[in-house]
Amino acid sequence: MPQPRAGAPIAVTMGDAAGIGPEIIARAFAEAPEHMRGCLVAGDVATIRRAAALVAQAGTGVPLPVAELTAVAQVARVPPRCIPVMQVVAPLADVAFGQLSAVAGQAAGDAVFWAARAALRGELAALVTAPLNKEALAAAGAPYSLYPGHTELLQAVSAEHLGMPAAQVPVRMMLANDELRTVLVSIHVPLREAIARVTVDNVLETLRIAHAALRRMLGRAPRLAVAGLNPHAGEGGLFGPEEREIIAPAIRQARAEGIHARGPYAPDTVFMRARGLAEFDLVVAMYHDQGLIPVKYLGVEHGVNVTLGLPLVRTSPDHGTAFDIAGTGRASPASLLAAVRLARQLAAPAQAA
Repeated sequence: MPQPRAGAPIAVTMGDAAGIGPEIIARAFAEAPEHMRGCLVAGDVATIRRAAALVAQAGTGVPLPVAELTAVAQVARVPPRCIPVMQVVAPLADVAFGQLSAVAGQAAGDAVFWAARAALRGELAALVTAPLNKEALAAAGAPYSLYPGHTELLQAVSAEHLGMPAAQVPVRMMLANDELRTVLVSIHVPLREAIARVTVDNVLETLRIAHAALRRMLGRAPRLAVAGLNPHAGEGGLFGPEEREIIAPAIRQARAEGIHARGPYAPDTVFMRARGLAEFDLVVAMYHDQGLIPVKYLGVEHGVNVTLGLPLVRTSPDHGTAFDIAGTGRASPASLLAAVRLARQLAAPAQAA
């Protein structure tokens, strides 16, 4: 991972301008200015000014000032309750709230590209991504139509920076809150393909990535639980052979490498055993919904999405663009603030090194 310069800021990408991203950013700076110290927004100045005015109208009536930066280092001179913004996308006209827009999709993608490359150069300590809309991203065309979402886009940018194929930069999604953490073997693929991706190599690689990331985060070897794929973890092969033939061998190999992994456990009970981080620090889930439903059920307002395996720190809120309430000023910044807090925590070891 590149070593950020001392005092490097955290970049918060603005997300889709038609969604709630800009307004939760504005609310975060308005309601938790000390928490947002050392953060800058990567995006469009006019969009953030519109969001600041919207949030003020819904709250105090006094808009937050927005400072346009020309260099990352200028963030240190921006006072509290002022939103520092780097204009890193083509200037946007007013984008209609709650409506799918290829223009907004491209701007959201451009902001992520800029921030990721700046982080890979060591100019930023971490990257926090406000929600983008996957349909809008695809509508923007190439290169964004090649990526199902943030995770795959960041994987591609990192691979380009490292000069290697994306397949050689394996990444995994972790969703975390104060009660539960889960990492997924597969991410944004159809369920049939997700099942096909449950292989010894993929499960073992997930365990290695999760172990390394949690070890850095916790300062000790993490306790990993592994969910089965089938009901009752296969019930000894009665409900499917994957646990016996794929998942258990991967766990044995991981344990031989010194990774504290146990399982496979029945997917319908393992998350209860991990809740409160008492018995396990993390659950490795076999596919997207298996892992994310339990965490999101505990409250999306406190969940944080983390991409593991990248040569940079990236977190994001555990919710989408919420087109249905965009423009009302009612969207909560709680998950964004949690994402900033975790990004700071994850970046601290790299900055101290």
